[in-house]
Amino acid sequence: MNQEQIRNPNRIFPGDVIILDRDPQGNPMLRLQSSRVLPQIHAELIEQAIPAIPPNVIRPFLSEPLIVEAHGLDHAALIVATPQDRVFIGNGDLAYVSNADPAEPNWQIYRNGKPLRDPETDEILGYEAFYLGTARQLEAGNPATFEVVTVKQEIGRGDRMLPTVRPPIIAYVPHKPDFSVDGRVISVYGGVDAAGRGSILAINRGAKDGIEIAHVLAVDRNRVIDERNDNDQKIAVQIPVLRTGLLVIFRVFDRISYGLVVQAEGTIDVNDFIRTP
Repeated sequence: MNQEQIRNPNRIFPGDVIILDRDPQGNPMLRLQSSRVLPQIHAELIEQAIPAIPPNVIRPFLSEPLIVEAHGLDHAALIVATPQDRVFIGNGDLAYVSNADPAEPNWQIYRNGKPLRDPETDEILGYEAFYLGTARQLEAGNPATFEVVTVKQEIGRGDRMLPTVRPPIIAYVPHKPDFSVDGRVISVYGGVDAAGRGSILAINRGAKDGIEIAHVLAVDRNRVIDERNDNDQKIAVQIPVLRTGLLVIFRVFDRISYGLVVQAEGTIDVNDFIRTP
């Protein structure tokens, strides 16, 4: 992270003063003050730093597939029956599942979700799989007997199941991309149209576009209003871009990325713009 300003951090010694500064273009930089000082406490007001990502907020999303190809869940294990043919089941209820691997004890439950379209090209970038809960395999077979352990949304016949994946351990160091990003918000996780601080957003840029985990991106809103000129003709007037929030990317797919809203001024909407801060 030091890059060019302090090339050899191992040459920093107790008493050295490191200045957090900005270059003439406004880019953050570090520099080493030539004189040393004795240890003492200094305090000054600074702008609020970008908050770290709370692990408990994004932990479930790290092990969920979230994005699948068309028909990507068609061959996953399937809930084929419930006790007494109940429509929905909850915590502690049993479910009977076909095509479940008997070697896998712990599973997650999903439902095929909506297609995610690129608002610029209308191309389908992937499908969002809705996470419903978890289950534990009690008795192998075809169908196998499962017990529902946790429920986030209603679970019923026809829902799909995948073995639980251990979430990766990732050290998040938020940083802005060193290139220009120009994308759009394509989905707010949970099926709503507006988001705020703590919401999960999907954007139409991914690994193929250079997006990385811990990239910090700005959310902007371009506004156009209708006005009338002196001849009473309707004209479009471009309102200055409004910065509505900051997004930290925590999961990246080829063409889609997921981020957590860490700062928000008002609401963030689907189709808002994603740019380099």
